[in-house]
Amino acid sequence: MNRDSNAYTIIYASVMVVLVAVLLAFTSESLRSYQKKNEANDKRRQILRSVNVSVSGGETEAKYNELIKESFLVDNKGRQVEGDAFAVDASKMFAEDKYPVFVAHVDGQTKYILAMYGTGLWGPIWGYIAMNDDKDTVYGADFSHQGETPGLGAEIATPAFCSRFSGKQIFKNNEFKSISVVKPGKTLQGQDYVDGISGGTITSNGVDLMIRNSLNSYVEFLNAKK
Repeated sequence: MNRDSNAYTIIYASVMVVLVAVLLAFTSESLRSYQKKNEANDKRRQILRSVNVSVSGGETEAKYNELIKESFLVDNKGRQVEGDAFAVDASKMFAEDKYPVFVAHVDGQTKYILAMYGTGLWGPIWGYIAMNDDKDTVYGADFSHQGETPGLGAEIATPAFCSRFSGKQIFKNNEFKSISVVKPGKTLQGQDYVDGISGGTITSNGVDLMIRNSLNSYVEFLNAKK
Protein backbone atom coordinates (compact mmCIF):
# COMPACT_ATOMS: atom_id res chain seq x y z
CA MET A 1 0.00 0.00 0.00
CA ASN A 2 1.20 3.47 -0.88
CA ARG A 3 2.32 5.07 2.35
CA ASP A 4 1.66 8.49 0.90
CA SER A 5 -2.00 7.72 0.19
CA ASN A 6 -4.94 8.95 2.25
CA ALA A 7 -6.13 5.38 2.76
CA TYR A 8 -2.83 4.39 4.37
CA THR A 9 -2.97 7.41 6.70
CA ILE A 10 -6.53 6.61 7.76
CA ILE A 11 -5.80 2.91 8.34
CA TYR A 12 -2.58 3.67 10.23
CA ALA A 13 -4.32 6.22 12.47
CA SER A 14 -7.21 3.84 13.13
CA VAL A 15 -4.87 1.01 14.10
CA MET A 16 -2.92 3.27 16.44
CA VAL A 17 -6.12 4.53 18.09
CA VAL A 18 -7.27 0.94 18.67
CA LEU A 19 -3.89 -0.11 20.07
CA VAL A 20 -3.71 2.85 22.43
CA ALA A 21 -7.29 2.21 23.59
CA VAL A 22 -6.50 -1.45 24.27
CA LEU A 23 -3.33 -0.51 26.14
CA LEU A 24 -5.14 2.05 28.28
CA ALA A 25 -7.95 -0.39 29.05
CA PHE A 26 -5.43 -3.07 30.03
CA THR A 27 -3.51 -0.65 32.25
CA SER A 28 -6.68 0.58 33.92
CA GLU A 29 -7.87 -2.96 34.62
CA SER A 30 -4.44 -3.96 35.94
CA LEU A 31 -4.36 -1.03 38.36
CA ARG A 32 -7.97 -1.35 39.53
CA SER A 33 -7.19 -3.75 42.36
CA TYR A 34 -4.47 -1.40 43.64
CA GLN A 35 -6.85 1.57 43.39
CA LYS A 36 -9.52 -0.24 45.36
CA LYS A 37 -6.99 -1.28 47.99
CA ASN A 38 -5.76 2.31 48.32
CA GLU A 39 -9.33 3.60 48.59
CA ALA A 40 -10.11 1.04 51.29
CA ASN A 41 -7.00 1.94 53.26
CA ASP A 42 -7.79 5.65 52.97
CA LYS A 43 -11.23 4.93 54.43
CA ARG A 44 -9.67 2.93 57.25
CA ARG A 45 -7.29 5.81 58.02
CA GLN A 46 -10.22 8.24 58.20
CA ILE A 47 -12.08 5.94 60.58
CA LEU A 48 -8.97 5.55 62.74
CA ARG A 49 -8.36 9.31 62.82
CA SER A 50 -11.84 9.74 64.29
CA VAL A 51 -10.56 7.88 67.38
CA ASN A 52 -7.38 9.98 67.34
CA VAL A 53 -5.18 7.26 65.85
CA SER A 54 -2.89 8.15 62.95
CA VAL A 55 -0.93 5.46 61.12
CA SER A 56 1.26 5.16 58.05
CA GLY A 57 0.01 3.38 54.94
CA GLY A 58 1.67 0.06 55.66
CA GLU A 59 0.22 -0.17 59.17
CA THR A 60 -3.32 0.88 58.32
CA GLU A 61 -5.08 -2.44 57.86
CA ALA A 62 -3.43 -4.11 60.85
CA LYS A 63 -4.26 -1.21 63.17
CA TYR A 64 -7.81 -1.06 61.89
CA ASN A 65 -8.31 -4.78 62.52
CA GLU A 66 -6.80 -4.36 65.99
CA LEU A 67 -9.09 -1.51 67.09
CA ILE A 68 -12.33 -2.04 65.16
CA LYS A 69 -13.99 -4.98 66.83
CA GLU A 70 -17.39 -4.82 65.16
CA SER A 71 -19.27 -3.04 62.38
CA PHE A 72 -22.89 -3.07 61.31
CA LEU A 73 -25.65 -1.03 59.69
CA VAL A 74 -28.66 0.58 61.32
CA ASP A 75 -31.73 2.31 59.90
CA ASN A 76 -33.14 5.60 61.19
CA LYS A 77 -35.21 3.67 63.72
CA GLY A 78 -32.03 2.34 65.31
CA ARG A 79 -32.61 -1.21 64.10
CA GLN A 80 -29.75 -3.27 62.72
CA VAL A 81 -30.18 -4.11 59.04
CA GLU A 82 -28.33 -6.41 56.68
CA GLY A 83 -25.28 -5.28 54.77
CA ASP A 84 -21.57 -4.55 54.95
CA ALA A 85 -20.94 -1.34 56.90
CA PHE A 86 -17.50 -0.83 55.39
CA ALA A 87 -18.79 -1.20 51.82
CA VAL A 88 -21.57 1.38 52.17
CA ASP A 89 -21.25 4.48 50.00
CA ALA A 90 -21.88 7.34 52.44
CA SER A 91 -23.39 9.46 49.67
CA LYS A 92 -26.22 6.92 49.38
CA MET A 93 -26.87 6.18 53.06
CA PHE A 94 -29.74 8.67 53.39
CA ALA A 95 -31.53 7.33 50.32
CA GLU A 96 -30.98 3.71 51.32
CA ASP A 97 -31.68 4.32 55.04
CA LYS A 98 -28.56 2.35 55.98
CA TYR A 99 -26.08 4.01 58.32
CA PRO A 100 -22.68 2.49 59.18
CA VAL A 101 -21.58 1.98 62.77
CA PHE A 102 -18.03 0.94 63.63
CA VAL A 103 -17.32 -0.17 67.19
CA ALA A 104 -13.77 0.52 68.37
CA HIS A 105 -12.00 -0.43 71.58
CA VAL A 106 -9.52 2.26 72.52
CA ASP A 107 -7.57 2.05 75.78
CA GLY A 108 -10.12 -0.43 77.09
CA GLN A 109 -13.09 1.82 76.28
CA THR A 110 -15.82 1.40 73.66
CA LYS A 111 -16.25 4.05 70.98
CA TYR A 112 -19.04 4.20 68.41
CA ILE A 113 -17.92 5.64 65.08
CA LEU A 114 -20.65 7.10 62.86
CA ALA A 115 -20.45 8.16 59.22
CA MET A 116 -21.35 11.64 57.97
CA TYR A 117 -21.95 13.05 54.50
CA GLY A 118 -22.85 16.51 53.21
CA THR A 119 -22.04 19.31 50.79
CA GLY A 120 -19.45 22.06 51.06
CA LEU A 121 -18.81 25.04 48.82
CA TRP A 122 -17.38 23.17 45.83
CA GLY A 123 -18.49 19.60 46.31
CA PRO A 124 -19.04 16.72 48.72
CA ILE A 125 -17.73 16.72 52.27
CA TRP A 126 -17.78 13.69 54.55
CA GLY A 127 -16.32 12.34 57.73
CA TYR A 128 -16.59 10.18 60.82
CA ILE A 129 -17.42 11.11 64.39
CA ALA A 130 -16.60 8.87 67.34
CA MET A 131 -18.86 8.84 70.38
CA ASN A 132 -17.92 7.64 73.87
CA ASP A 133 -19.84 4.72 75.28
CA ASP A 134 -22.41 7.13 76.73
CA LYS A 135 -23.44 7.70 73.09
CA ASP A 136 -23.53 11.42 73.79
CA THR A 137 -20.01 12.80 74.22
CA VAL A 138 -17.72 13.14 71.22
CA TYR A 139 -14.39 11.38 71.52
CA GLY A 140 -12.99 12.49 68.17
CA ALA A 141 -13.86 13.48 64.62
CA ASP A 142 -12.36 13.48 61.15
CA PHE A 143 -13.53 15.44 58.10
CA SER A 144 -12.64 15.15 54.43
CA HIS A 145 -13.59 16.99 51.27
CA GLN A 146 -13.40 16.70 47.51
CA GLY A 147 -12.46 20.20 46.42
CA GLU A 148 -12.73 22.89 49.10
CA THR A 149 -10.43 25.91 48.80
CA PRO A 150 -6.90 25.39 50.20
CA GLY A 151 -6.27 27.62 53.20
CA LEU A 152 -9.99 28.28 53.60
CA GLY A 153 -12.71 25.60 53.48
CA ALA A 154 -10.12 22.85 53.10
CA GLU A 155 -9.07 23.56 56.70
CA ILE A 156 -11.94 21.33 57.87
CA ALA A 157 -9.62 18.37 57.20
CA THR A 158 -6.90 19.61 59.55
CA PRO A 159 -6.33 18.22 63.06
CA ALA A 160 -6.73 21.75 64.44
CA PHE A 161 -10.35 21.89 63.29
CA CYS A 162 -11.26 18.26 63.94
CA SER A 163 -9.97 18.42 67.51
CA ARG A 164 -12.47 21.16 68.39
CA PHE A 165 -15.26 18.57 68.60
CA SER A 166 -13.69 16.43 71.30
CA GLY A 167 -15.71 16.55 74.53
CA LYS A 168 -18.77 18.18 72.95
CA GLN A 169 -22.18 16.66 73.61
CA ILE A 170 -24.97 16.16 71.09
CA PHE A 171 -27.84 15.85 73.61
CA LYS A 172 -29.14 18.40 76.11
CA ASN A 173 -31.67 17.19 78.67
CA ASN A 174 -32.04 14.03 76.59
CA GLU A 175 -33.00 16.05 73.51
CA PHE A 176 -30.89 15.82 70.35
CA LYS A 177 -29.23 19.17 69.65
CA SER A 178 -26.25 18.23 67.45
CA ILE A 179 -23.06 20.31 67.56
CA SER A 180 -23.22 23.63 65.79
CA VAL A 181 -20.42 25.20 63.76
CA VAL A 182 -20.57 28.95 64.26
CA LYS A 183 -18.74 31.96 62.89
CA PRO A 184 -15.56 32.56 64.94
CA GLY A 185 -16.32 34.87 67.84
CA LYS A 186 -20.02 34.02 67.91
CA THR A 187 -21.72 32.19 70.79
CA LEU A 188 -24.74 29.93 70.88
CA GLN A 189 -27.10 29.07 73.70
CA GLY A 190 -28.71 25.71 74.31
CA GLN A 191 -26.24 23.45 72.52
CA ASP A 192 -22.54 22.77 72.20
CA TYR A 193 -20.71 24.48 69.37
CA VAL A 194 -17.29 24.98 67.80
CA ASP A 195 -15.75 27.85 65.87
CA GLY A 196 -15.96 27.48 62.12
CA ILE A 197 -13.21 28.23 59.60
CA SER A 198 -12.30 31.90 59.16
CA GLY A 199 -13.00 32.80 55.55
CA GLY A 200 -14.71 29.46 54.96
CA THR A 201 -18.26 30.32 55.98
CA ILE A 202 -20.06 28.24 53.36
CA THR A 203 -17.95 25.17 54.04
CA SER A 204 -18.43 25.64 57.79
CA ASN A 205 -22.18 25.88 57.25
CA GLY A 206 -21.97 22.69 55.22
CA VAL A 207 -20.21 20.91 58.09
CA ASP A 208 -22.85 22.18 60.52
CA LEU A 209 -25.66 20.82 58.33
CA MET A 210 -23.81 17.58 57.65
CA ILE A 211 -23.37 16.85 61.35
CA ARG A 212 -26.99 17.67 62.14
CA ASN A 213 -28.49 15.65 59.29
CA SER A 214 -26.15 12.69 59.71
CA LEU A 215 -26.40 12.36 63.49
CA ASN A 216 -30.16 12.89 63.37
CA SER A 217 -30.32 9.63 61.40
CA TYR A 218 -28.53 7.87 64.27
CA VAL A 219 -30.59 9.33 67.13
CA GLU A 220 -32.67 6.21 67.74
CA PHE A 221 -29.55 4.06 67.75
CA LEU A 222 -27.81 6.45 70.14
CA ASN A 223 -30.83 6.56 72.45
CA ALA A 224 -31.09 2.77 72.59
CA LYS A 225 -29.56 1.28 75.75
CA LYS A 226 -28.01 4.59 76.78
